[in-house]
Amino acid sequence: MSSVIEQTRFSVLDRSRIREGHEGADALRDTVRLAGEAEQLGYHRFWISEHHGVPGVAGSAPTVLAAAVAAATRTIRVGTGGVMLPNHRPLVVAEQFGVLEALFPGRIDMGLGRSVGFTDGVRRALGRDRDDADDFAGQLAELLGWFTGASPTGVHARPAEGLRVPPFVLAMGEGATIAAHAGLPMVIGDLRNREKMLRGIETYRESFRPSAWASEPYVVVSGTIAVAGTLEEARRILLPEAWSMAYARTRGSFPPLPPAERVESLAMSAKERGFYEAGLVDHIAGTEEQVAGELESLIEETGAQEVLVTTSTYDRPALLDSYRRLARVAGLGTARNPARERQRPRSLSPG
Repeated sequence: MSSVIEQTRFSVLDRSRIREGHEGADALRDTVRLAGEAEQLGYHRFWISEHHGVPGVAGSAPTVLAAAVAAATRTIRVGTGGVMLPNHRPLVVAEQFGVLEALFPGRIDMGLGRSVGFTDGVRRALGRDRDDADDFAGQLAELLGWFTGASPTGVHARPAEGLRVPPFVLAMGEGATIAAHAGLPMVIGDLRNREKMLRGIETYRESFRPSAWASEPYVVVSGTIAVAGTLEEARRILLPEAWSMAYARTRGSFPPLPPAERVESLAMSAKERGFYEAGLVDHIAGTEEQVAGELESLIEETGAQEVLVTTSTYDRPALLDSYRRLARVAGLGTARNPARERQRPRSLSPG
């Protein structure tokens, strides 16, 4: 096993993707079950996402789902990837994470993004518009202030005030600079545009200002990783998500995941085929040996301290097998690795 991989933490982000023929409740229960399996395999943290009004995604209330995941597990860190801060009042977000941390002390992460609802209709339903993302830095500062008691209003966030819930910034666009100036760990995921991702990481490290939350930069790279017995089997794991993305780009609605065999039999238009094939490239996929080589290159190139795996597919047994194989590649589930512990900043932030 590569020493570079040995020194890197591995975590899971699950989007509670709905499968064709199944309900949203099934997807949520799948997420909770996967969290328990990830814990047994030795993954460091398990995160869930926030989506509103998306037919193929059940995860609309991440802090509620995080509570269910934390209650069903014992040791794995649980958090969000992320709560979209422009959709919410910072006080309410602080209160929600304060409750989670009070119930599950030392296990909760607060991953935060700057996106608003994906469509005009969703934004209207949330009472938001595109401009609400412009003040993400101010919203972030207000949120952190509720934990430190720095709010000038005389109101206190209960039970959040005085608690330390590690915050992470999902760095899309200018998010890298915002994370750096706030002195927070950064999550960046753009394996399809490696050059852009590397520029974001460079900007983050060069601009980082130590804070009470993190004394030094902490980089989490996220992306799809599929591991199987053969390259062909690993690539087959990617087919349902690639087709759903192609469907969304051509029809404006993100659908439930279809089985791989149905995707293979579809008659696609030239435009659909183009998006579909683009969705199959620049992921990490292959046998354990092939994935180990790609991961080593990625970690060396980015200097990341952590890899957040975001794979979705229709075939749940294949997905779990992929996570099992990746755990072997990463050497997870073995004795506690001192090298991994040395990778974290000298602060409370990454957990």
